[in-house]
Amino acid sequence: MKLLKPIAYGACCLLLCSGLFAQTETSVEDDYLTSVQDVIITELANSQEYDNKLVALQYLEDAVKGGKASAEQRHALQSLAGEGITTKVRTNGRLMNNYPDIRAKACDLLANLPSEESKTTLLTIANEDNEPMVVSAAVRSLGAIGINKNDEVVTAIEFIQHKYAALNPTSSLAYDILDAYEKLAPTVQDKNAMIQSISEIAANYRFATPVRLKALNLIKALQASN
Repeated sequence: MKLLKPIAYGACCLLLCSGLFAQTETSVEDDYLTSVQDVIITELANSQEYDNKLVALQYLEDAVKGGKASAEQRHALQSLAGEGITTKVRTNGRLMNNYPDIRAKACDLLANLPSEESKTTLLTIANEDNEPMVVSAAVRSLGAIGINKNDEVVTAIEFIQHKYAALNPTSSLAYDILDAYEKLAPTVQDKNAMIQSISEIAANYRFATPVRLKALNLIKALQASN
């Protein structure tokens, strides 16, 4: 009986060590695979070929939605969001990497990575891009992320609303702006400018009726909450 105790203890130690070794081996293998994926995705994202950037986005979408995006992959996604805006490739003065659909998709995916870095990237795109669908994607993600220190994000969205209402009124963008306002409302310190922006959408008959109705309902909800 005394002999069995040391044997049992030794067996337990052996099993524990084996488990730790297997876990360490698996961890090293996972780290290696992640590192290889990082290199591949970064190369695809930095490629001048449009199709390669699409493939990179597919990899990044799987990683982001699976909650497994590495720091390198997050950086690659931010880079794709600024493709043709913050990163410009020119040949004989012609912009060669103006891919609005790439930027829009990347902006949408950044909603799944709530951080100051994502917010900063999205604000840059929302302010500098001239494609309504890209601006809409950036605004949507800013609303989803929900970071609005000192009303920085809401103020930027108000500026965007004024700019596009004057130059290129787009119902889909106005709808996304209203949706972002609704999500960010609890974080807003001074709601007066935001309510004024919403009122302008409600009164603008160049927007579709459902958009103007959404604006009116949002004003009522904000007034009720006050």
